[in-house]
Amino acid sequence: MTSRPDLPVPFDALPNPRGGSVRLAEMALTDALHAFQRQGETGAALKRAIAALHSAGWLPAQRFAEALALVAPLGEESEGSRARIAESLAVFGAAVERHNLRELSCSTVLFDHYRGLHALLATHTRVAPVSYDDLALAGRAIAPATLRGIAPERLARVRAHYEETLLKLLRGPAEESADAFARLDACLDELRGGDPYDFWRLATSTVRALRERAARDGVGLDHAADHIADAKRLYARFNLVLADQAHALSYAPRSLVRATLALLWRDFALYGATPEDTEHVDVLRDYGLTVAWHVAATRASEAAWEEGAAHASEEASRDAATRDLGVLRVNAAAYEDFLQSAEQSIDALVERGTQASETGTVDEAAALSAANASHRLGAAACALGLGHVALLADTLGLAWRRVAHHGETHADGAEGATRGLDAIVPERAAQMLRSMLHQAAAGIAPSEGRGSIVALTAMIEKPTPIAR
Repeated sequence: MTSRPDLPVPFDALPNPRGGSVRLAEMALTDALHAFQRQGETGAALKRAIAALHSAGWLPAQRFAEALALVAPLGEESEGSRARIAESLAVFGAAVERHNLRELSCSTVLFDHYRGLHALLATHTRVAPVSYDDLALAGRAIAPATLRGIAPERLARVRAHYEETLLKLLRGPAEESADAFARLDACLDELRGGDPYDFWRLATSTVRALRERAARDGVGLDHAADHIADAKRLYARFNLVLADQAHALSYAPRSLVRATLALLWRDFALYGATPEDTEHVDVLRDYGLTVAWHVAATRASEAAWEEGAAHASEEASRDAATRDLGVLRVNAAAYEDFLQSAEQSIDALVERGTQASETGTVDEAAALSAANASHRLGAAACALGLGHVALLADTLGLAWRRVAHHGETHADGAEGATRGLDAIVPERAAQMLRSMLHQAAAGIAPSEGRGSIVALTAMIEKPTPIAR
């Protein structure tokens, strides 16, 4: 269902028939579109949408709606501006009605509209340029990506070879790209260290995933070209990191880490992952991002699935029992399934956090187990539409992975044991997460958990000592 049946609305991902809906936001966006078409006032309707999306924890969608509220008054300036804003409203409203939180975060269609809205705003005021990760990673903590120490002579040799190959890639014919890609990848492999948060691990995974996606059946020629263009831009930006590493900097630029991570997550968030993508998914998990496992499909089969899912969604909303959790309306069966699966995960998380806080130690396997439990909970909450729960669970999972990979070695030298300086932080976050789940079980909208996310973010983004 869309607000403009006459307008073909492109989609990036499949709808989520069992996902929760924010009916207040859907109705408000419809009202805003109708008012805009009549040259009426849209501010009140968009404010209602923003408030509802914030309450549900749909943060990327909230950010998009805020951009619409800023730009909508500019619609009277020209027909071009008016058409752009109207189309953005219609496409965004349709996306919200699809109940797919990963699409709302990672949709390239939505981001193109978001960038267009900011371009209109930039004609009237000074605003910072937007980047894809502004929507994709809204509200998420980002672990620092390290640059290991490399002997100057060796680094200079790799850097010279990289720059020479990069020029051939950017200036040479397309048919020679494969050889240039292979040579550049060999350079990245030589730079890569053993730290799970080594920047070159993330860089290598991202450019390879982009090229693999471009080569897969079912990706149109335009999409393939876009993926190759994205990969080339990243290779060019990586050259700047080589200069940083030559000056003995210990961390890659945060903005580039965000941009690279968002591009790695994009296709897996939208289309799911296959068993062949396991290495890429492992990198994403280490940065607190989850994906759904999915058998790769063609565009035609996805369109057919979408049509069936739309009918299923209409039938579900008409016939199935629902529960209201604040502004979020959820399918009762999906809600019960979520509560049952969440109970096991949260019990394990609270127990692990309490143990770590009391003893000051946790072995790597236990920390990874806690991280995986958090990620399972986060993925389930995301599927149901519980945005605040999903974000806190994903952030807690990232914190546990940081403990597993970068926890201090225990003083007695016990193999595999780590001492986390902030063991109390994940314990309190797990308790907060359990409180939010109890609220959901009681039919109450879960709280934001903002304090726990802030504490976890400080723990996650704290630099760790690097031996150079």
